[in-house]
Amino acid sequence: MSDQMAGRGDLRGDCARCFGLCCVALPFAASADFAIDKRAGQACPNLREDHRCGIHTRLRDEGFSGCTVYDCFGAGQKVSQVTFGGQDWRAGPAERARRMFEVFPVVRQLHELLWYLNEALTLPAARPLGDELRRVLTATEELTRRTPEQLAALDVAAHRQEVGHLLLKVSESVRAGTGGRGKDRRGADLMGARLRGAGLRGAHLRGACLIAADLTRADLRGADLLGADLRDADLTDADLTGAFFLTQPQVDAARGSAGTRLPASVTRPAHWTAGV
Repeated sequence: MSDQMAGRGDLRGDCARCFGLCCVALPFAASADFAIDKRAGQACPNLREDHRCGIHTRLRDEGFSGCTVYDCFGAGQKVSQVTFGGQDWRAGPAERARRMFEVFPVVRQLHELLWYLNEALTLPAARPLGDELRRVLTATEELTRRTPEQLAALDVAAHRQEVGHLLLKVSESVRAGTGGRGKDRRGADLMGARLRGAGLRGAHLRGACLIAADLTRADLRGADLLGADLRDADLTDADLTGAFFLTQPQVDAARGSAGTRLPASVTRPAHWTAGV
């Protein structure tokens, strides 16, 4: 991983400094990703009193693969240690716990935006947008430091839209220099699509549904993959060199091989080589 990307330690989940918020605040439904149903605000039965997962080493075997590909982008420790000053939701009044669970998804969205904005600042093609990127990044960081009441009332969708417009400018600048055809497949439904060996260099795949798509040996160099759903997508021997706005959870949810070429912003998942 590049030094620039590795320097964003505060935008990576640190479970040791969190009160297990993702295991309580978020809902999930029984599916291929989760073995049971759980409503928002209800603690997962696998969550121990010390806020650690009781089946962490067996999550995939126990039917909780969705947990293995989740990342809060550091929102868990921010809400636990900064927004609520280290106050454990278990030890306080029910109202504090409720507000903590309400605020966590908001901060998680803001931290994800910070991840993209930080990455944008490392892209040479985006240098002309540097001042605007830094302004929006600073504004977003300020939002994450607001009080619980202010965060709960925040129109995070409107802020995402503002940041999204700026990131779209970045995408256009980066993809213009890829030398590829730059196909626009924003939001496309490509579930299960046969894209083996496809030429997707410089493609705009923002928000595309690529669940279980066959991308074996596909050329995804310089592609915009912001928000693309890569669950169970086959990236065997695919080339993602220079692909951007690709997060670790997206890669972790896909399948790949030792021959898959990844951008420096992410690491090769251990389960790829383990054959899981």
